[in-house]
Amino acid sequence: MTDTAIRVEQLSKSYRIARALTRQPYRTLQEEVVALPRTLWKRARGKAELLETFWALSNVSFDVREGEVVGIVGRNGAGKSTLLKILSRITEPTTGRAEIYGRIGALLEVGTGFHPELTGRENIFLNGSILGMKRREILRKYGEIVDFSGISEFMDTPVKRYSSGMYVRLAFSVAAHLEPEILLVDEVLAVGDAEFQQRCLGRMEDLSGTGRTVLFVSHNMQAISRLCDRAILFDGGAIVADGDPAAVITRYLHLAHGRDSQVSWPDDESAPGDDLARLLSVRVVNEMGEAIETADVRRLVGIEIGFRVLREGPPVFTKFKLHDKQGEIAFNAMDTAPHSEERSVPGRYVSTGWIPGNLLNEGETSLEVAVCTLQTPKLRPHASCYEAVSFYVFDPGEGDSARGRFTGQLRGVVRPLLDWTTERLD
Repeated sequence: MTDTAIRVEQLSKSYRIARALTRQPYRTLQEEVVALPRTLWKRARGKAELLETFWALSNVSFDVREGEVVGIVGRNGAGKSTLLKILSRITEPTTGRAEIYGRIGALLEVGTGFHPELTGRENIFLNGSILGMKRREILRKYGEIVDFSGISEFMDTPVKRYSSGMYVRLAFSVAAHLEPEILLVDEVLAVGDAEFQQRCLGRMEDLSGTGRTVLFVSHNMQAISRLCDRAILFDGGAIVADGDPAAVITRYLHLAHGRDSQVSWPDDESAPGDDLARLLSVRVVNEMGEAIETADVRRLVGIEIGFRVLREGPPVFTKFKLHDKQGEIAFNAMDTAPHSEERSVPGRYVSTGWIPGNLLNEGETSLEVAVCTLQTPKLRPHASCYEAVSFYVFDPGEGDSARGRFTGQLRGVVRPLLDWTTERLD
């Protein structure tokens, strides 16, 4: 197919890993000399057993069309960086093949392709030559590269004296401005400051609009969602999901955090509670009442609590306490409807509290739930469960998000979307 930029077929990469030898007790020099022949014989015989095979990639196959921006996501060690190193010809695959149709620019690590003894100016021309560009092409882009990097005063300084931030500024600027037909970008933007990351993401948006093919490895899900037409999820060296970025990101977050967003107890005897009330179930649900593990920050999130009232007694009501991933309390919420002032009637109940959209901050959220009565001025829990369920709040970075176009992490346990007014005074 003429519109294919990258074709990967049954790609695998293995490494040999040495296993640690069993530690031997300390011996004298004489004992070591006497035991030397036996030790050498044992090592020669068991040499093959001291090495293990680790498959960083296993039978990976996919195609990337010209002009497509593809995000590669997955946990550390999933095989993402190994894939990019094979595509950029840094290392060879063990089996399979990768076909590249076009000139590649790769930004895999800070300062990749830079010679430490050369100045920033000299390294720009060196990188351009490696990419197959002529001197006049590099000269035409030189001013833009220097301006974008923001380190023009250090162009005649050897790059070995650069900080890691200066390295990544110049490296990204070179890779993004020397017009490769295919750009491979690993997770290196985290080194730069927030302002430079924004500029890099803006530049990548510009590149994607010019028909260039981009493979973008990142743990920044907002950047993946904002920049990519498609996402591929790696786990254990294999592809486990490939398709729409929102669906793949949801799968990745569930896989990475392994949370359980629902819990239930099979009978009253095993359920938390006392002789008045017992918990039956807790679920995190969306607007349609479906259980979810990952919540869109812009949408309603329901906390559904099932419970049983065992006898007539004081009015009961449900409440939950929401914690962020650091364990800080975001807020407490309780059912204050009029029915909570009536006498309890035995039976099975389901109570759902709805958290409005654009209130929670991104990240992992856990819930403590309880069925209580009011004994002024305190609450008395009759059935409770600490960290009953947890879920992940994700911002796709589009529409009416409180994030706007900012892609960094906003601090705090909540992140509301407020009404703003701005007027010009003069």
